Amino acid sequence: MKFAFFDLETTGISPAFDHPLQFAAILTDAEFREIERVNLRCRLAPHVIPTPQALAVTGVRPHQLLDPELPSPFEFAQELSGLVSRWTPAIWTGFNSIRFDEEMLRQMFYQNLQAEIFATQFNGNTRFDIMTAAFAAFHRHPDLFKWPVDDTGRVRFKLDRLAPLNGFEAHNAHDALGDVEATIHIAQLIARRAPSLWAELLANRDKAHVQARLEQFAPLELVARFSGGPPQGITGCLCGYAEQNPNQAFFFDVAATDPAGLIKATAEELSAALEAQPSLIRFITVNKVPILLDPVAVTDEQRRRVRLIAEAPEFRRRVVAAMAARKGSPPAPELPMQVEQQIFNGFYSWSDKALLKEFQAADWPRRQEIVASFVDARLRQLGRRLVASYAPALLSDEERGQFAIWRRERWHAPDQAEPEWTTLDKAQQAISEMKASSPYDLATIEEIERFLSGLEAAVAEEGAIKR
Repeated sequence: MKFAFFDLETTGISPAFDHPLQFAAILTDAEFREIERVNLRCRLAPHVIPTPQALAVTGVRPHQLLDPELPSPFEFAQELSGLVSRWTPAIWTGFNSIRFDEEMLRQMFYQNLQAEIFATQFNGNTRFDIMTAAFAAFHRHPDLFKWPVDDTGRVRFKLDRLAPLNGFEAHNAHDALGDVEATIHIAQLIARRAPSLWAELLANRDKAHVQARLEQFAPLELVARFSGGPPQGITGCLCGYAEQNPNQAFFFDVAATDPAGLIKATAEELSAALEAQPSLIRFITVNKVPILLDPVAVTDEQRRRVRLIAEAPEFRRRVVAAMAARKGSPPAPELPMQVEQQIFNGFYSWSDKALLKEFQAADWPRRQEIVASFVDARLRQLGRRLVASYAPALLSDEERGQFAIWRRERWHAPDQAEPEWTTLDKAQQAISEMKASSPYDLATIEEIERFLSGLEAAVAEEGAIKR
């Protein structure tokens, strides 16, 4: 068993519309002995405006964003895909990696036409998250660490505070490699100080293992964190799977209520009970390493309630139906989804997957031909963007003009009331806010401002030429 500890520094916090600028990783054995380390960077994608806050936090200087010596994001994605393949099989592990870094990595593979966007989950690879392991440690072994608190007395699970407080004094926060080293330090402490808990958490990497535990209909404890509060344990059992997402399980809180009164309830009564607060149903995503543990203590009453649910399949079906009705149909988007947001809109055909592999190995003229052959419209759109970004000489004057227009519209978003990506206007607004009240060095902020002004001037000049 090997661990691939990794971390990203990015242009912002949107997996769909930002991208990694730095990838650092350390491969270790099961005892956390280092095998290999990498620290890789890339330059900025031509259509992306980085958020000023991200640049200030990460310390990435504007001149680095355009450094021609650094690989392009497309080349970077190829490099990372090759690394994942070379380190396979491994447990891909970070700090808040499942919610953030994994999503960023997946989008980078998708937008740069890698054939396998779930590379860290296939071919023997699994994933793990040290932040959620820290949640479990706090709940089960509160004396395991010194826990950082904010001015209000609330515990903060920030790596840049947790690691130094617990003996990792060399932490270079907001540098990917520094965060990786800090993450390994926290992992080592949990594994050494709470080996049984560590083993139980690691077992939850396996989706089939999680499902098997749930389907035994024995009392289990789900540890979760709600609304920024401290992690808490909920004793309960499986109560079905979501109709549209088999990876989402419904977990009935048997400590909160007796299901006996709901088993024969009317549809209206059941719906009202599921709408009430605190919630009777918690959600478990079985393929995202949930904190699902054997309870420390279970009462006879809780066991009785679990048996009731286990012996009432019709009740579980009614709960699933009620949850589906509660969710309802998603509202139709006012504007068409951007191609980045369509990442999960269906699987690629076998023919497209074969072309994707050829695309990665081909030269740019052949890549341009392949783009026209894709069946999937998403791949054609992303492929055209890649050709325009990194092989513009292959385009006609009209095609280059179309790409320039698209980029200007992306940077200004005149038709978007609240664009989900960083525009030049949003970036300038952020600069103003940072100047007014920011812990960052004024010279750094001004350097970022000059960089953004240069981009705006380039866009204006480009527009004048096209007109």
